[in-house]
Amino acid sequence: MSAEPLIAGEMPLAEVMARLRHDRPVFHSEADLQHSFARVLWELAPKIQSRLEVRQNAPAAVGAEYLDLLCIGPSARTAIEFKYFTANWTGAAGSVPEEYALRSHAATDLARLGFVSDIARLERFGNRPDQNGLALLITNAAGLWTPPKPGSKPTRDRDFRIHEGRALAGQLLWGGGDYESNTRALHGSYPLNWQPYSLQDGPQGEFRYVAVFTDS
Repeated sequence: MSAEPLIAGEMPLAEVMARLRHDRPVFHSEADLQHSFARVLWELAPKIQSRLEVRQNAPAAVGAEYLDLLCIGPSARTAIEFKYFTANWTGAAGSVPEEYALRSHAATDLARLGFVSDIARLERFGNRPDQNGLALLITNAAGLWTPPKPGSKPTRDRDFRIHEGRALAGQLLWGGGDYESNTRALHGSYPLNWQPYSLQDGPQGEFRYVAVFTDS
């Protein structure tokens, strides 16, 4: 796979994110993020068609499984899973100020589990030679990108840590393997490099994102 994977064989993610942060520095919800990303992608690359909530037929699927966004280009496709995990933040953002009132989601351990699960899902969904996957997480919860302090007591989600500089690979056990249903096995190895997204006024006003491409 290329050192700089493209969305649907056409667009670098960095270009999409630069335009997205300009247009939408904050989102109201994950659905808002999905719609805004698809709109910006179409504006930058009209040849790419976007489809939301596409049912998948992965060999190991249990029941109905849906993909957040499928991007279809002239010669390649990208399957995308989004996560938008927020901490409390209230304020106005955007070139035309818009009011936001973000609330804290579930515990950060479940955010980590969800992101790793997205990567595992994309590996399973990648059953076409012309398709890669992208797991994208945007957050203002600094605990997700901050490494644990030296000497910190091990937590049940220690294998699922997604802080800056970590790499996800192999079999990841929840609570040392005590919760088999939360075990995730990754075929690839994924270094995690967090990027700035936007900086807003007030506590918890810093937003960052991390992106992982899975092989086609």
